[in-house]
Amino acid sequence: MYLEQVFKFKHDSWRYLLGTFIIFVLGWQIVGTIPFGIVSFFQAENIPAFMDAAESNFASLYPPKSNLYLFLIMTTFIGGFIALWFTIKFIHNQTFTQLTTSRKKIDWGRFFFGFGLIAILSIVTTVVDFYSNPDDYVVQFEWAPFIIMFLIAVIFIPIQTSFEEYFFRGYLMQGIGVIAKNKWLPLLMTSVIFGGLHYFNPEVEKLGDIAMVYYIGTGLFLGIITLMDEGMELALGFHAGTNLIIALLVTSDWTVFQTNSILLDLSEPSTGLEIAMPVFIIYPVLLAIMAWKYKWTNWKEKLFGKVIPPIETISTEVDTFE
Repeated sequence: MYLEQVFKFKHDSWRYLLGTFIIFVLGWQIVGTIPFGIVSFFQAENIPAFMDAAESNFASLYPPKSNLYLFLIMTTFIGGFIALWFTIKFIHNQTFTQLTTSRKKIDWGRFFFGFGLIAILSIVTTVVDFYSNPDDYVVQFEWAPFIIMFLIAVIFIPIQTSFEEYFFRGYLMQGIGVIAKNKWLPLLMTSVIFGGLHYFNPEVEKLGDIAMVYYIGTGLFLGIITLMDEGMELALGFHAGTNLIIALLVTSDWTVFQTNSILLDLSEPSTGLEIAMPVFIIYPVLLAIMAWKYKWTNWKEKLFGKVIPPIETISTEVDTFE
C-alpha cells in the first residue's frame, strides 16, 4: 500500500517537518535559485534594476519567450531534487522507488500511458481548435529558437514536473498520511497547497481567482490517481505530458509558459468554460479510462480509509522492542 509503506522507514513527524523545510526552502527556493540570480544580476543594468526585477521573478530582464529565461526557471528545480534525494536517503532511509510506488520497481508502462493519454488529447484538441478557429492562432514556428527550446523542454520540463509530483503526491502525501492516519486529509491538503503555489501565476491574474478551481482540481485529480493506483507513475507521466505539450505546441502572451512554441494563441480565455471543462468533464473521463485499464476497486477505502501500519511492520517493531 502506497501510504502505509511509510511505516517501514523512519517516519517521525519531526522528520517530515525538517524534510519539508530542506526540500522546499533550502533546496528549491534558495540553492535552486542561485544560478538564476547570478545570471539575472549580470542581465540587469544596475543593482536597483536588479532589485526591481526580483519582484517579478526577474522576468523583466529577459525578452519575451526567452530560451535563457526558460532554462534558468527550469534549473531551479534541480536544487529541489537534490534536497529531496538527500532528505529521503539520510533523514528517512527511503529510496526513490519506495517514494514513487508501492510496487517492487517503477512501472514505466504506467508512466508512458499517463504521458501518452494527455499528450494525444492535448494535440488532438489543439489541432481541432486550430482548424475550427484559425483566426485565434498565429504560426510562430522558427527553426533555431524552437530547436533550442525543444532541447531545454525535453530535458528540464520532466525534471520540473517530477519534482512537483515527488514533493506533493509523494513526500507530502506520505508524510501527512502517516501523521493524520487517514487518506482524505493528505489528498485534500496537498491539492490545496499545490493549487495555492500557482496563485501568483499570470493565468490567475488574467482569469481571476476562479482559476484556482483548475489548479486545485488538477491537484485532486493527480492525488486521486496516485492513491487509487498505489503509486505515482500515472501522475508523473500525466504532469510531464501536460507541461511538455503546452511548451512545445502552443503558448499565449498571458500564460506562465511563454515559449518559442509552434503556435501562439491569440484568443481571449472564457473563464467559465476553460475552468469547468478540464475539472468537471475531462478529468472524470480520464479517471474512468484509467480505472478501467488498471481495474481499480475499493474506492472508498483507498481514498477515505485509515493509514495504519502493515501487520509485518507492527511485528517487526514489537520484536525490536523486546
